Amino acid sequence: MQRIHNVTQLADLDDDALARCYAYPRHLDEPWVRANFVNSIDGAFTVDGVSEGLGTDADHRVFTVLRELADVVLIGAGTLRAENYGGAHPDRQRRIAHHQHGIGGHPEGTPPPIAVVTATAKLDPGAKIFTDAEVPPLIITTTQAEPDQITALEDAGAVVVIAGTAAIMPAALIKVFAERGLHRVLCEGGPHLFGQLAEAGLVDELCLTTAPMLVGGAGGRISLSASTFDMPMARKQLVLDDDGTVLARWARR
Repeated sequence: MQRIHNVTQLADLDDDALARCYAYPRHLDEPWVRANFVNSIDGAFTVDGVSEGLGTDADHRVFTVLRELADVVLIGAGTLRAENYGGAHPDRQRRIAHHQHGIGGHPEGTPPPIAVVTATAKLDPGAKIFTDAEVPPLIITTTQAEPDQITALEDAGAVVVIAGTAAIMPAALIKVFAERGLHRVLCEGGPHLFGQLAEAGLVDELCLTTAPMLVGGAGGRISLSASTFDMPMARKQLVLDDDGTVLARWARR
């Protein structure tokens, strides 16, 4: 029987060892896009419209580590509204330590900004993303956005970037991060945004948690795109928890 390599029990990993399992490549000179999703055994990625119902202790632990390592957390406007996103609040000392070890983080421990992709910038300036953020959110929008709406978001503390006309092309989105030196990109959804990035060949890595439950229903999938595409992936890490949670890290070949 062939042995399966790079399989680890979560109980054997302290927080530092777990962070090393998810280290970004060293010396990045352009954005590296990592996506993080959780789904059920039968493929559902939400319960009653949100992913929270699928979260396990193991998934929450990895979710925290991935944010500790990232330069920016990327989401779509639909995910922002559905999940009621606030700012990211990772442990500052751990972000400093990760930076010192060359695996991610930030030299001063500053949290990663939340970057929101929205064609119209029709976001509520009173939403949690603006009121519960240590660093200004980055709103990436298009020329369709009304000037008054942009002003309202800027007054709420956001940094607004115009990155398209009718739509935001994936390459233009990555260019925004490259220009700001945000190379460790963590995409947390939703499936349309992830699918667009993957279809464009811009997803470098997928961290996928499989929760030990069946959900049923007519839920969608983690990747939705205008057309089908093939992206061969190689498994880099498999972490197993005693409760049945499977934490897999896949990288583009």
